[in-house]
This record gives sequence, structure tokens and C-alpha cells, in this order.
Amino acid sequence: MRARSANLWIGSGIVIVVLLYSVFYAVSEVEQVVITQFGKPVGEPITTADLQYKIPFIQKVNAIDKRILEWEGTPSDMPTKDKLYISVSLYARWKITQPLQYFLRLGDERSAQSRLDDILGSETRNAVAKHELIELIRTTKDRTPLLDGLLTDAEKALKMGTLVPIHKGRKLVELEIFQAAAEKVRVFGIELLDIRFKRINYNESVRPKIYERMISERRQIAERFLSEGLGEAARIRGNRERELSRIQSEAYRQVEEIRGEADARAAAIYASAYNQSKASAPFYAFIRTMQSYPAIFNQNTTLVLAGDGELMQFIQRPQAFSAVGDVANPKANPNE
Repeated sequence: MRARSANLWIGSGIVIVVLLYSVFYAVSEVEQVVITQFGKPVGEPITTADLQYKIPFIQKVNAIDKRILEWEGTPSDMPTKDKLYISVSLYARWKITQPLQYFLRLGDERSAQSRLDDILGSETRNAVAKHELIELIRTTKDRTPLLDGLLTDAEKALKMGTLVPIHKGRKLVELEIFQAAAEKVRVFGIELLDIRFKRINYNESVRPKIYERMISERRQIAERFLSEGLGEAARIRGNRERELSRIQSEAYRQVEEIRGEADARAAAIYASAYNQSKASAPFYAFIRTMQSYPAIFNQNTTLVLAGDGELMQFIQRPQAFSAVGDVANPKANPNE
């Protein structure tokens, strides 16, 4: 009897616990609740954390996340205004602000993510098609670039190193997508908080050609710098050769001046020596003539000379020797 009574109490306790669990439910800080009865919402959504109750077995608790949620778009190929096919991926942040409307229109987060894919993807495609690629890449509209100090005035006149001007920039394009998409997702009880480009890249099919064009452009710039360097090297070599020629010509001029001065001094010394007596000049002529013979004649030398030539004067004209002899031996002069 006691065992039966104990089992009865235990069974009653379990029934009471089940009933309490079916009647009462807790709403946490990160969620909001919509109560449905036979599949239809009843009452207002519960958005504050609290302990609530419902009709057991008839009403159902549908929890909806109240936190900021993520949306990650898959990369999608689309053309820009300047006919460049690019692959664009986005990310966005959103939250559910009207849980009842969200529950009626979408039902769950999976359906919401799918609808966001459609709306954000469509608005992104429209925005990309209306703008050139530079507008999607650059952010600052009037940015002043840093110029290389090696640029010449001619290169600066060609606006080398300047940036292509933009009218909007990536932030304004993102704002256009945000404003257009926010209106469309609001009807689902969703508030779009932010949207950003995650990655922009060239389409896989045209990427090699784009890279080849970039490489070609950089190669042209490198060849231009190389040609300028070769021109500068040629100019430096020309200046060096010109300076070397100037130094050599200046040195040659100085050598010739020194040689001329030496010859003049030697001639002055010779003239002073010649003028010491009347016989000095004939004696010097004799000495120089004798010194020239070894330089002119050898065993294989054959010369045809006039008898009265200067080279033969001391051989053909004995009076020349007498004059020289008078100089060499003054006492032999009978007139002395």
C-alpha cells in the first residue's frame, strides 16, 4: 500500500514538472520570442529577458535571435562600366528588429540569408555596372600622391605619377548599395547595419591577360628608365672624354711652352758661346759636323752629294780646317 502511494506521488510530481515546463519558459538576453498557436502567431512578440508562460501543448515558443548577425556573400562575377569583368565578394551585418514580421515573411535565419543573397547580390551588380573599376578600388577622392624626387621637369609636365581622378570612390558606392538594399530588406523585419566590399579581383578568365598587360607596362617603364640611364652614362662618358682631351691639350700646350722656352734658352746659350770670338762659330760648325757623321754613315750607306755641300765642307775645302786649326792652336798663326 505504501509502495503504491509512493509511486503515485512520484508520478504526480513528474506530471507537475512536465506541466510546469510546458507552461513556463525563459527568454534570454540574446533572443526574442514569438508565440504561435496551431501555427499562427498570437499576442505581441516578447523582446525582453524574463520568465513567461503559455498554454501547454497548444502554444509553441519560436525563439528569434536578437544579436547582430553576419552575412557573407559568395564571390560573383560582374562587369563594370568600363567593360572589365571582376569577381566581387561582400560581407554585411544585420539584425532582426521586427520579429513578428520576420517570422511571418521568412520564418528562420536560413531563409533570411537566402533572401539577403538575392537582394544584396542584385544591388551590388547594379552598382558595379554603373561605375568604373577605379571608383570601386579607390577611397579618397582628392588624394595627393607622393612623387619620386628623381622625376624630371619633362616627366612632371607629362603628369607622370599623378592619380586618375575619381568622382565617388568605394565608400560612396558601398553607401549606394547599403541604402538601396536597406529599403528592400526592411519589409522582412530586418535592419541592415553595414555592408562592405570584402574582395575585388579580376575575373579568372581575364586575369592572365590583365597581369600580362601590367607586366608589359612595368617593362616599358623599366626600359624607359634604362634608356635614360644609358643616355646619362653616355653623357658622363662624353664629358669625361672632353675633359680628358682638354687636360691633355693643356698639358701638351704647357709642354710645348716649356720646350720652347728651353730651346730659346739653349739658343741664347749657343749664341753667347758663338759670340766669344770670331773662330767660335767655325769651330762649333766643325764639332757638330763631326758628330753628325756617325749618325749618317755606316758600312751600307751610299750617298751622292755635291762637292760644295755643307756636309762635305771640311773634306772638300781645306781652308775650313785651317780656320778651325787656328782656333785649336792660336800660336800656329804666323801673324800673331
